[in-house]
Amino acid sequence: MTVQFFDLATIPATPWKNGGGSTRELACWPPGAGMDGFGWRVSVATIAAPGPFSAFAGVDRQIMLLDGDGVHLRGNGWEHALGQRWQPFAFSGDEPVDCAMLGGTSTDFNLMLRRGAWRGHVQVLRQAPPAASAGLCMVLQGQWQGARLLEPGQGFWWMQGQGEPIAPVNNESVLAWIALEKI
Repeated sequence: MTVQFFDLATIPATPWKNGGGSTRELACWPPGAGMDGFGWRVSVATIAAPGPFSAFAGVDRQIMLLDGDGVHLRGNGWEHALGQRWQPFAFSGDEPVDCAMLGGTSTDFNLMLRRGAWRGHVQVLRQAPPAASAGLCMVLQGQWQGARLLEPGQGFWWMQGQGEPIAPVNNESVLAWIALEKI
């Protein structure tokens, strides 16, 4: 098992084709897979302008506001205001989704799972997470102690193992946690 550490501050942003924002990829499986070939993908996106989300056929998506005013999402027969930090919301990547701004620029945390191949969900934890054979975690607030001390925006992902133990340093510590399972 290999643990891959990341620091959001050092990951370059890739601008969107529609000019409405950018994405920083935290992890993708298998590594180097394109947008049509990933099994799972986790990223942090900056949304700077209203517009459509890219459709991903056969992909289940989860999104969570990290910073900013948030966005209003509208899909086929549903609407959702993503206006509160750290509240994951799931939707299908198959359908077109339109995004309206609730104010200024927002930053969100995204999980995409190839339907029928991978399962998982975004959780926000304030205590040590359970063991998982594959997954990703990113510090949202405070500090977390694992093999190294992690600050906000830092984290790690792993495959085929138990990850590594990680624990909050104090009561202010908050972690985004994804346990992944191959179907």
